[in-house]
Amino acid sequence: MTENRTHLATRILLKALFPVMKVVVADDPKMNRRFNGVSARVRFSVAGDGGPWGTDVVFDDGALLVDGAMEGEADVSFRFKSPEAFNAFMAGKPVVPGIRGWRHPMLIGKMVSLLLAMKILMPDARPKQEAKQRLKVKMIVYMITTALSQYNKGGDPEMSRWTGKQPDRIYQMSVDGEEIAAYVRVKAGKTKAGRGLYTRRRPFVHICFNGIQGALPVLMGDVEFVEALGRQLVTVEGSPEYAANLNDYMQRIQALIV
Repeated sequence: MTENRTHLATRILLKALFPVMKVVVADDPKMNRRFNGVSARVRFSVAGDGGPWGTDVVFDDGALLVDGAMEGEADVSFRFKSPEAFNAFMAGKPVVPGIRGWRHPMLIGKMVSLLLAMKILMPDARPKQEAKQRLKVKMIVYMITTALSQYNKGGDPEMSRWTGKQPDRIYQMSVDGEEIAAYVRVKAGKTKAGRGLYTRRRPFVHICFNGIQGALPVLMGDVEFVEALGRQLVTVEGSPEYAANLNDYMQRIQALIV
């Protein structure tokens, strides 16, 4: 069943964007210190037709995981009255959610600071420090591979047709010289995302960025994919046509959620 575009954006934000919060808490020293020793459950819930939707951000002694089952009591809850409100909030628009759990003001403050840190993913966020640039690239690579799978699972008609005619294939993304890699596995219309290098077989397509400085202009949309190939900002092993298809879907997802 095809989800409408608003619900599809909500799906991608909850299932692809929220998991990369783990990267921020693990790799950003400031955020790592802020959540050191924190054990709590923070719930994000979205009401509306076709819902409810939501996920929990769970901290276990500072380590973060995302729990879509939303079981148990939450210490703090951020509640949105509609998918439109949630999507706008995550895109940086001035939307104020309902918040429960004010007996934990420090936790609310920490969670808000983490949400603000996620703004590094916005197209207009252009970090100057190398550590922040690396963080942004890592977050995008992890997020976009998961988002591609969720875009398909959400029933986008064109992507469903594209994945439906394919046998078991691996679409790999990596950054040369960095331990940043993720992939999407496609098989007869089904998709599954994973992190790291897929080692069980040779990828059908391997998109490899030429370091962080090669990845940034491509992932931020400053350079068209074909131009990036010509400038050797990125190399493609395997089918250039299917790599271009994948890049097109990446651009559509960005337009959908920003």
